[in-house]
Amino acid sequence: MRWSRTVTVVDAHAEGEIGRVITGGVVAVPGRTMLDKMRHLNTTDDSIRRFALLEPRGSAQMSANLLLPPTRADADAGFIVMQADACHAMSGSNAMCVTTVLLETGMLAMTEPLTRVVLDTPAGLVVAEATCQGGRCERVALDLVPSFVEHLALPLEVEGVGTLRVDVAYGGDYFCLVDAAACGFSVAPGEARDMVALARLIKRSARQQIKVRHPQIPDLGEIGFVMFCARAADGAPLRNGNVIHPGRLDRSPCGTGSAARLAVMHARGEIQVGETVEMRSVIDSVFEAEVVAITSVGPHPAITPRISGRAWIYALAQLGVDPSDPYRLGFTLSDTWGPEVI
Repeated sequence: MRWSRTVTVVDAHAEGEIGRVITGGVVAVPGRTMLDKMRHLNTTDDSIRRFALLEPRGSAQMSANLLLPPTRADADAGFIVMQADACHAMSGSNAMCVTTVLLETGMLAMTEPLTRVVLDTPAGLVVAEATCQGGRCERVALDLVPSFVEHLALPLEVEGVGTLRVDVAYGGDYFCLVDAAACGFSVAPGEARDMVALARLIKRSARQQIKVRHPQIPDLGEIGFVMFCARAADGAPLRNGNVIHPGRLDRSPCGTGSAARLAVMHARGEIQVGETVEMRSVIDSVFEAEVVAITSVGPHPAITPRISGRAWIYALAQLGVDPSDPYRLGFTLSDTWGPEVI
């Protein structure tokens, strides 16, 4: 065996959503801040993203998280979420995976019954509080970045569908939130392919018709995801069906999407400070979501959301590449990855 590159990874999932964590093999990424580093990965050198995430070493149904030293003195570790299309500013399920890996592998010291971990992300500081027992990270509660609403019940013209009323909110990324029932969905496993197909049309229309720009982070200036939201009725749980590029459903209830939905619910008076709700995914996994406080982001009234869930480590591995391998940076095919990923 003769590898020209070796990367150490710990594979984990948070409530079903895979979040691979890169723990070794990447020395440094240029940039003064974590946002600068994400910009470098997205615009200058995306080789580590492709190497760790694309086939044959990765798959469309996963994210990869690049662990880095923090760029701020008040943080314990930094990380950048890498997905099929690009690096993104924040992900709740991936932050749960990262926190669990940091503590259960001993990269950071675990203190029972609670360990506080401050994460440096391109979206800002995220505080994780891990409930720990017997060397196990049993649950991770995340105080995410402030979340706010850009639009409520905004008319959106979708080709072949007609007019939909959508909410647009920020929870660490921008989400177009769509009433699942209005589209004929209950966010059930058998609807996954149809939700993905419709979300592709909605996202294209939303990016054409709706302009967004984070008032404090100008790099965050487009709608990243479409999430179908099933409302509670007759005791049924809240459900989130977040569609991730290139065309798959988030297996978890989506942490940043849950934060965006909390902001919408608070704006409508459907939830108050201190209240907690359960949000379920297409596979019935659960995040608990709470409005912790009221704040503001530029001109926007905002909330501080707390999202909690569980993560599990399931594999330790080294990824490598032989210098003669023609697929050193990976490849994609439209049967799995969709026509827009190369």
